[in-house]
Amino acid sequence: MITPDRTASARTAPGLVRSALYVPGDQPDKLARAATRGADSLIVDLEDAVPAAAKPQARATVARWLASDGPAVAGQTQVWIRINPGEAGLADLAAVAHPAVTGICVAKTESVKWLAELDRRLADHPHLVLCPILESAAAVLRAPLLAEAPRVARLQLGEADLRADLGVDPGDDERELLWARSHVVLASAAAGLAPPLGPVSTAISDQDALRRSTHALRRLGFHGRACIHPAQIPIVHEVFTPTPGELARAQALITRFESTSDGVLVDDDGRMVDEAVIRQARRTLSMS
Repeated sequence: MITPDRTASARTAPGLVRSALYVPGDQPDKLARAATRGADSLIVDLEDAVPAAAKPQARATVARWLASDGPAVAGQTQVWIRINPGEAGLADLAAVAHPAVTGICVAKTESVKWLAELDRRLADHPHLVLCPILESAAAVLRAPLLAEAPRVARLQLGEADLRADLGVDPGDDERELLWARSHVVLASAAAGLAPPLGPVSTAISDQDALRRSTHALRRLGFHGRACIHPAQIPIVHEVFTPTPGELARAQALITRFESTSDGVLVDDDGRMVDEAVIRQARRTLSMS
């Protein structure tokens, strides 16, 4: 087993990312408009969204976009690239390792050894971080190990493949995926990573279903989720952005706590407030 050297490579947290919009890498028109959609980050997809025969052309298309003013237009929008597994992924990496790219989303990750190989291949690009996408039972069970691998800044769940691997058919509340989701949140926190990126939802026209499932992810500890259509972005941002009331309550708690010398207080609802509660309040403020 490879022992990760966490000091050898960048593990910079990706910052506040409420939404990550998938953009097919073989469609120049969508790439050109992607930065105007309002997402906090883009995931330019060289994997499932691109037919096998079109992958070489997709690499060239994305490389041209990176070399043009595409990332400059994106401004503060993060740019991630989802690469293929195996040798195709190495070809992707060689084409898209670029200063404008925040990180690499590693499709169908199951092995720390593979992440270590990507780290080695990126030796000349120390700024690039990795986001393993966990899409199988093996990947989810290995989440604690994958979270500790070189350059890993966050984890992401890929639930379409995971559902097929598990043979589950989730109901409306998706409780069948609860353990996997919580396990990835725990693995991320234990490794000191940014909160994991939530899975995509196929609910494009059903806004209520998207809102319900996104609220469920937030309650579990996710701070953002991937989107497959620009129409999903406003609702995802709404759910993952604290309301003015939530921010005011969090700030008031912190102010009161910092002014007391007891190390504990009782809030207006009669609940005890200690350092653990204040940590949660500070996390709420960090999401604004």
